[in-house]
Amino acid sequence: MEDNFSNYFQETGKTLKEYLQTRVDLIRLQAAGKLSRTIGILFSMMLAFLLFFFVIVFLGMVLGFFIGEKTGSFTIGFSCSAGAFLVLMLIMYLVRKQVQRGVANLVIGEILREEKMDDLIEKSQDDPEAEAEPAVTEHH
Repeated sequence: MEDNFSNYFQETGKTLKEYLQTRVDLIRLQAAGKLSRTIGILFSMMLAFLLFFFVIVFLGMVLGFFIGEKTGSFTIGFSCSAGAFLVLMLIMYLVRKQVQRGVANLVIGEILREEKMDDLIEKSQDDPEAEAEPAVTEHH
């Protein structure tokens, strides 16, 4: 009888260790997935910002040459272009909080979207006859 209790506790201990190891592995994989998705979003946002930066720089040069040609002085043209950049920079400074919130909401929304999908998958695995809710709804 003592042998049965000993085996029971040994088997339970082994099962508990396996469960904990599996749970740790699952958490690591979920964290890696979320991290890679977040890095992907940030990388694509940085790439978009870089392209936007080049477009703005070249448009500034075009504006400087255009105003310079119309006024007959490239100094005035590029000074006006620099003034436009200063105004743009001031606007960006004033709306920086909204931009930061928007970026944070985008990243958080992407992470939470994955968690909602995981919940739907778990729900469908727990109750195979239950139909999964649509992930995307259209508003007209």
